[in-house]
Amino acid sequence: MQFAINISYIAAAILFIFGIKMLGSAATAVKGNRISSLGMLIAVVVTLARSGLGYEWIAAGVLCGAVIGFITAKRVQMTGMPELVALFNGFGGLASLLVGWAEYERIKSVSWSSYLGEDPEIGPWFSAIVIALAILIGGITFTGSIVAYLKLSGKIGGTATVFPGQKAINALVMLGLVAAGVLFSINAEGVNAPTLFLVVVGLSLLIGVLGVIPIGGGDMPVVIALLNSFSGLAAAAAGFVISNTVLVVAGCLVGASGLILTMIMCKAMNRTLGNVLFGGFGAASGSGGQQVEGEMKGVSVEDAYYVLEAAQSVVFVPGYGMAVAQAQHAVKELAEILERNGAEVRHAVHPVAGRMPGHMNVLLAEADVPYEQLCEMDDVNAIMSTVDVAIVIGANDVVNPSAIDDESSPIYGMPIINVHQAKTVFALKRGQGAGFSGLVNTLFFRDNCRMIYGDAKSTVSGLVSQFDD
Repeated sequence: MQFAINISYIAAAILFIFGIKMLGSAATAVKGNRISSLGMLIAVVVTLARSGLGYEWIAAGVLCGAVIGFITAKRVQMTGMPELVALFNGFGGLASLLVGWAEYERIKSVSWSSYLGEDPEIGPWFSAIVIALAILIGGITFTGSIVAYLKLSGKIGGTATVFPGQKAINALVMLGLVAAGVLFSINAEGVNAPTLFLVVVGLSLLIGVLGVIPIGGGDMPVVIALLNSFSGLAAAAAGFVISNTVLVVAGCLVGASGLILTMIMCKAMNRTLGNVLFGGFGAASGSGGQQVEGEMKGVSVEDAYYVLEAAQSVVFVPGYGMAVAQAQHAVKELAEILERNGAEVRHAVHPVAGRMPGHMNVLLAEADVPYEQLCEMDDVNAIMSTVDVAIVIGANDVVNPSAIDDESSPIYGMPIINVHQAKTVFALKRGQGAGFSGLVNTLFFRDNCRMIYGDAKSTVSGLVSQFDD
């Protein structure tokens, strides 16, 4: 029986690896997700085949989770995906924390010597370490993700929250957390162990809050990726706690892939992970950068139509504004009309556009935009000077020329999509406010840029109507 379980776990792990590999391409992502889901199904079924489980509780949990998940999936809008992903990460961390806590309570009820069974030479320290790690990482992931959810959903301010001595306080709390974890691990059978355990739980939850509140909204894609990595590491620690091989493997895969994605996000912003976590970017709205001269120049949908009608090459640059307006289907429709009109159409996606990794790719895929029209930042920048019209839909920092020509700007050095090099730029925005990071976009004041104010979906649909007429 154990041999069959191990073989099944290996098969599930292989499916996880192939599934994650396929997620690297938009063309194979759906298939990769299904393959990974099959691997998880095998792992769950095999785990449930073990004896000694309380199936009535498992059935109740599955039923409750299925109902909540179904209702949430039906109700959530694409604009709510970033905060939903943040909640997923958070509840993953909470699950690992509860697994570690439950195992510790079970050990206390039977004593460490009985728990270790026939292999007492290992000592209680290893089990205590993995329990402490599951609690520590899971707690940080849970509360950190909840703060990210609150920022992304607008329930609290999206700007960075900083206060005097914040870094010192965070360092002291983290030091106390590590010290409590070490003391608990080396003296898990001691009288003070339960108190130390509760200290680890409390401080891990606290550091999650303190660690995310000083991170501004512009850095949320990095935070989401990092918390996703933490949720995987917490799951791996929980796998060691309950001696479940496939949980360790799956957790390590999620942790490693999440960390790689985090570094990709940091590279896309030309910033270090330390700067993202501790830099307090966006603490003062609109702070930094040179004073912008001139004014934004508006244009009507009718006038924009005449420019697009004569264009031979058009690049769409989607941002969070497209998600808010749910304009992706209208964008695809306009793109198809432009192609029939003889224009070459591309969709340029910045790695950190939107509020979570891959946010714009998901939206465009939902609208069935052809994969071959999706362009990487470097590829589209190479031909941007030859583009007749660039249409920016709700993007801000990822097209802000201050990143190139203003050394005093907080985003100076960040790679951007160089839409300012296009012959004409149409920027679709609801108003003249700054983006989520609070920085003014100097692109909107350039001579080749024209603003089209209003809801992006209505604007794009209006352009479609002009062609139909």
